[in-house]
Amino acid sequence: MNNQQIIDWLLEGDVSIQYQVWRDLLGSDKKKLQNRIPNEGWGTKILSKRNSNGHWGDRFYQPKWISTHYTLLDLRNLNLPANNEMVQETIELVLQNNLADDGGIQLGPSTSQHSDVCVNGMFLNYASYFKTPEKKLHSIIDSILNEIMPDGGFNCRSTRSGAKHSSLHSTISVLEGFTEFQKTGFFYRKKEISVAIKTAIEFILMHRLFLSDHTGEIIDKNFLKLSYPCRWKYDILRAMDYFQYAGIKWDDRMTEALAHLNKKQNKDGSWNLHAAHSGQVHVIMEKAGKPSKWNTLRMLRIKKHFEIE
Repeated sequence: MNNQQIIDWLLEGDVSIQYQVWRDLLGSDKKKLQNRIPNEGWGTKILSKRNSNGHWGDRFYQPKWISTHYTLLDLRNLNLPANNEMVQETIELVLQNNLADDGGIQLGPSTSQHSDVCVNGMFLNYASYFKTPEKKLHSIIDSILNEIMPDGGFNCRSTRSGAKHSSLHSTISVLEGFTEFQKTGFFYRKKEISVAIKTAIEFILMHRLFLSDHTGEIIDKNFLKLSYPCRWKYDILRAMDYFQYAGIKWDDRMTEALAHLNKKQNKDGSWNLHAAHSGQVHVIMEKAGKPSKWNTLRMLRIKKHFEIE
């Protein structure tokens, strides 16, 4: 397929895909198209699974991936309209009932002392996107900033097992949360957040997105698999898509990751979904081993941002 045929193929997808294609690849933010997301396709199917108590799944974090937490993350990534009252109501319920002693979001009733920095980053991402009042997110920001590690990143295991080195999984989730918080126009601890974003990005680049900074070996081969939805898990496509969303300029330390991504392109111009993270889902968006509209869309907007042919 040529470029126009790829675009046409993407525009045959779910309305959430269509909206992001128009916005990110064709330069037209079609709000009428976005407003259809809650009422058809994946959006309406996911929203229909909400329980009468205002949550999804059994509770905030269980079971994966149909819990309230991961459902809200999915809805944010679908680009559901930010003023969706149903979602805003659920986020308010979480803030009322799930704050840990450190000001972050607790995973369950037995974990009140410490929250999880990875979950806090994801929560900040969707709570900011869905226009949660800034003041209600202050304690989340405080808890995350208290978790910065000496190497500039974050690791959810630092409060559980005493980890001394940052995790790419946790770091990318925090970066997405901080960036969404600032894109929304919030200013709380802006300078400190900006510094934290800079050091966290440097942590990823120091590892050339997937390589040990000590040995140069691949840290985890799963980082090279293109999965979607990403959930809490890091991979190089997620990192590169974050860089384009955050408006980060090209850095030569991205070269090897981009080369791996380019090698995975199919002859027809698409990219496959390599694997799905096991667990329950509200809807199967795409099948592993088949051409993926999500991955193709993300690759094309990465190439557009970095002006790569």
